[in-house]
This record gives sequence, C-alpha cells and structure tokens, in this order.
Amino acid sequence: MNVKLHTFASYRKTMSKILTDTTEVVVRFGEVDSMGIVWHGNYVKYIEEGRESFGKKYGISYLDIYKHNVMAPVVNMNIDFKKQVQYGDVLLIETEFVNSESAKMIFKFRIFRKSDNELVATSESTQVFIDINKEMILYPPQFLLDWKKKVGL
Repeated sequence: MNVKLHTFASYRKTMSKILTDTTEVVVRFGEVDSMGIVWHGNYVKYIEEGRESFGKKYGISYLDIYKHNVMAPVVNMNIDFKKQVQYGDVLLIETEFVNSESAKMIFKFRIFRKSDNELVATSESTQVFIDINKEMILYPPQFLLDWKKKVGL
C-alpha cells in the first residue's frame, strides 16, 4: 500500500490558490542609522512597497479600493528582524495575500537581501475596511468578494 505524505505547504497549495508578488527596493543613504545599518522603522516603508506592488499586480491597490468609497487602514503589523541590512543593499520584498473570510486583508512578507538571498526580516500586516465616514465595515465589501472570485480565491 502506497501512502503519500503531504507537508502543510503542499496541502495548502492544493486547497487554495496563493497570490504572491516580489518587488525590489534599494536601501538609500537616508535610511541607515549612525551604525551604518538600516534603521528598524524603515522596514515599514519596505513592507508598504511590497503591498503597493502586490496591489498593482493583482488590481487591489489603494486606489482600486478607494474607488469604492472604502479605505483600508493598517490595524496590526509585526516585524521579526533576522539580519542587518546596509546602505546600497538591494532587497527583495515577497508579499503573500492571506485569504480570510473576515472583512480584512492580511499580508505576509519575507524580505531577502538579493546579493546572498539571506532572509533579513519577516512580517505580517492586517488591514480592515472603513467607509468614507471612517465607520468600520463589518462584512467583506462586495468589491473584495468580486476581486477574490476574479483572482480565483
């Protein structure tokens, strides 16, 4: 009897589509501190670059969301720093959309140094939806449901 074992990752791939995007960011001089390494607060900018690149690629950018009189503020973000990054390093920001039934968007990020493919940070962010009056939207907006259907989620 042949039994094929699956890892969680392979199981996940068979159960749902995974949407990812990778974009490059060059570390600028103004982003390093007096020790010559990237100041930790700049990682939020890199993560935002990843989220914007993802949105443009898949048609769910901030402007796409705003067309529906909806905004998507970040309500949670965590960053785990693994390695130092310096001025001139090229970073690869890998962004993955985490599908959720809730009225929110969750993204996972992995940041690599391009020169040696070293993982330098991981992160996760959560955004909720608010209407034009800044009231929380408790159910997934129709445009999000339509978008998920369009991209095969």
